[in-house]
Amino acid sequence: MSLPENQKGNAWSRTSRRKLLACFALSPALASAKDLITVPGKRPLLLHNDRPEDLETPASYFSSWITPNDIFFVRQHLPRPRLEESTYRLAITGRVSQPRQLTLADLRKLPQHRLPATLECAGNGRAFFQPRVPGVQWMRGAIGNAEWTGPRLRDVLALAGADLNAAYVTVNGADVGLAKTPDFIRSFPMKKALHPATLLALEMNREPLPDIHGFPVRLVVPGWDGTSWVKWVTNLEVTNEPNNGFFMNPAYRIPKHPVAPGSPANPADLEVIEGMPVKSCITSPSDQDRLPLAPTQLRGIAWAGEERITRVEVSTDAGRHWQEAQLSPQDLPFAWRLWTLDWMPPEEGYYTILSRATDSAGRIQPVVATWNPSGYLYNAIDRIGITVEKRA
Repeated sequence: MSLPENQKGNAWSRTSRRKLLACFALSPALASAKDLITVPGKRPLLLHNDRPEDLETPASYFSSWITPNDIFFVRQHLPRPRLEESTYRLAITGRVSQPRQLTLADLRKLPQHRLPATLECAGNGRAFFQPRVPGVQWMRGAIGNAEWTGPRLRDVLALAGADLNAAYVTVNGADVGLAKTPDFIRSFPMKKALHPATLLALEMNREPLPDIHGFPVRLVVPGWDGTSWVKWVTNLEVTNEPNNGFFMNPAYRIPKHPVAPGSPANPADLEVIEGMPVKSCITSPSDQDRLPLAPTQLRGIAWAGEERITRVEVSTDAGRHWQEAQLSPQDLPFAWRLWTLDWMPPEEGYYTILSRATDSAGRIQPVVATWNPSGYLYNAIDRIGITVEKRA
């Protein structure tokens, strides 16, 4: 695909996109290192879409508590906008005593707060639902854990004299739809907007926000799905009613009551996604790896939305027995924890390895994720298969 002159900086390295997409259509397990795509500013990532960019982090990259910017996943609904620092303005309107147009300098004058938080796409794991559902077929890697720095949203709203008794804050970014594509606009409750951890981030991992991640300002709504984390923020509106656009309704809603797999949901029974469920996944070894008959370390990540991870258990015999994994020392709300388990396979053969997490609210990762027609919030016990073999 040829790109307009002003977008050549987004061009992909020479790789067979068609071959990659065919792999995803057949089976998530078929995606391998040869299918990785290099884009400017990133290490090789898995490609789902090239414009707007949807790029997945290979699970094997998740070896550190903080996910570096150059391997962080990318999810975009609309073409990426181009903003200049010198002309950037943030409009605050609606139920405010003094509508404002803030510059980046205005935002930098406010107290800056740094928060580690995990960002996960609501559709992460969609490829594992059965029966299959439409949408980007994310596997394990539409997630990352970063340090976000910027002013608290409540401090920004105070500059305009926002009515804190209003019910919602509606957020819009500079990205716009093409033709009949709707604008990406999200609303969320004032209670969450006023939470001290909700930020307007100016930095990601102590660097200015990369353009692809929302430069110069993105919303950080810790513990909630990535849809709430609006990028390229240009408008905040204080309202008593949520926005009724496509990306609030019907998109990014789930059934209040479970439906039979493969069945449609009743539109009247849908609710907006907010806090994320408890979840873990195995990052090493990879599914269908072949390992020597020798000591090995199983590794993974675990997270729980607004809660903390308190335990991860691992089974190396398809769920017959479980062992508690070692958790990384970080024990924070909103951020994931790494886990490890040292394992000596008893003999050669094929092994099914499982992981399940428990959080501070007592929620346990389920055996089967609750199926829904949009493929959101997949959090079933993770599973991989490996072959252990004797080697000379």
